Amino acid sequence: MKKPLGAQISYMLKDRGVDVIFGIPGVHNQELYRGIEEAGITHVLARHEQGAGFMADGYARASGKFGVAYVITGPGLCNTMTALGQAYSDSVPVLAISSCLDETVSKHGQLHQMLDQEMAADTVCDWSYTARSAQTAYQLVDRAVTEFETSRPRPKHIQVPIKQLESFAGPAPAPNHAPKTRFDVVPDELENIARLLKSAQKPLFVFGGGVRADQSMIVRLLEQSGAASFTTYAGRGVVPSSHPQVFGAWLARATSADVFAQADLVIAVGTELSEVDLWRDTLGHSCPMVRVDIDPEMLADGMRAEHRILCDAEQFLTALSKVTEPWHERFEWGTDTIKRAQERWRFETNAERPNIVPVCDALSEVLLADAMVFSDMTQFAYVAKEVMPMEKAHHWHHPYGFGTLGYALPAAIGGAMARRDKPTIAIAGDYGFQYTVQELGAAVELGLSLPIIIWDNGKLKEIEESMQRAQIAPNSVVALNPDFCKLADAYGAHACAPNSLSSMQDAVKNAFKADKPTVIYLTPEIADHA
Repeated sequence: MKKPLGAQISYMLKDRGVDVIFGIPGVHNQELYRGIEEAGITHVLARHEQGAGFMADGYARASGKFGVAYVITGPGLCNTMTALGQAYSDSVPVLAISSCLDETVSKHGQLHQMLDQEMAADTVCDWSYTARSAQTAYQLVDRAVTEFETSRPRPKHIQVPIKQLESFAGPAPAPNHAPKTRFDVVPDELENIARLLKSAQKPLFVFGGGVRADQSMIVRLLEQSGAASFTTYAGRGVVPSSHPQVFGAWLARATSADVFAQADLVIAVGTELSEVDLWRDTLGHSCPMVRVDIDPEMLADGMRAEHRILCDAEQFLTALSKVTEPWHERFEWGTDTIKRAQERWRFETNAERPNIVPVCDALSEVLLADAMVFSDMTQFAYVAKEVMPMEKAHHWHHPYGFGTLGYALPAAIGGAMARRDKPTIAIAGDYGFQYTVQELGAAVELGLSLPIIIWDNGKLKEIEESMQRAQIAPNSVVALNPDFCKLADAYGAHACAPNSLSSMQDAVKNAFKADKPTVIYLTPEIADHA
């Protein structure tokens, strides 16, 4: 049955497994909204297109599927580009579909007109294309779905001219399910790596956010090979933080280079080893390195690994574990060595940013076992990502690479929509929270049991300290804050300002059971009150 193309696109997405779309309707993209309810898709109304993009990002990270955002021509797409840039940096599958003007060469001064909208989105997406026919629109959607499954997941943008959205079209073709297999490990390569691992006395793995594999299998691989491991921030939980052969997410500590200097083999899997992972140019190793990644660009970076394997992380680790037998009678790294390093690094981070570690410890005690955390660019999160234990992979999400403010709240909304029956929590600073505070209205509308921790140190403290280190007189680092509890109340949310760590714990536990979101307002002084 023929329908306007805008409606057919929603039906097509439903057939490809989409059950939630985030966005804001406008006169230019309203045809996309014709088919949403008809197709049985839930639409979440964001208060700002940036929020819609972050929601789609959070939904994708939490669900393992791709997130979708519908936005309008011009400013709508521009507002979403920050979120798309974050998704690109963190390898998140987000599909942004926007309207665009039918003609821009011979007409000027049109509503929402841009010089080159397609190219603008292309700067923050894997690709950005215009669909000038129904067939092209369908092909681009299926191309995006296939690439999300078979290559490094990154955001895509499809724009459709307004008249094309309004024109009648036949239904999209039936889904052609994408192959799940990405890259197979070559047997000769696998045997070579197995030999290297068997001969090594102090092998060291680095697991990144690209590792999606059975945790028990990875633990068995560590134990059988006598290897220790680090994780990047995004890779936390790939192996349980509590395991004695796990150093943790302390790569950014300068003295972690001393650990790598002792290794006789480093195997880095599913990680960029980027600036925001290390804050230095090298790991500090002088031994052979193995890099495993599905992105060939990562295999040709400045780390110059001696052994480079283009392969999916899960396939590689699974294959390696099958040829790995117990090789070492004892753990050469020594569990005491790992414990001492962890204690030293914990002391360092507590000294650098006082009053946060005790709050993190208290929060860890009451986080539910399956809780998923979405954090913002705030000192609280910088400390928490190092000291808070993670027993499950992909349960802490942060704007790692692009590093935008305002991520936590809308991304947590998207994550909560993907996990309606499971606990989700947001952590933001006083300044970053105000970037997307308006999305609190969406969380209230949706009735989400969402604790929202606001860490208010009264300033842009990280920037202030950076200025001081650079011998710059701190400038414009203090801003007037609202009464966050009253602001939450104005939106219809719950709010509280605990004055002790125990009352904070009670507030978090109650927020997980509440009928709507709860703003939990904290200041550094709370660390003084157990």
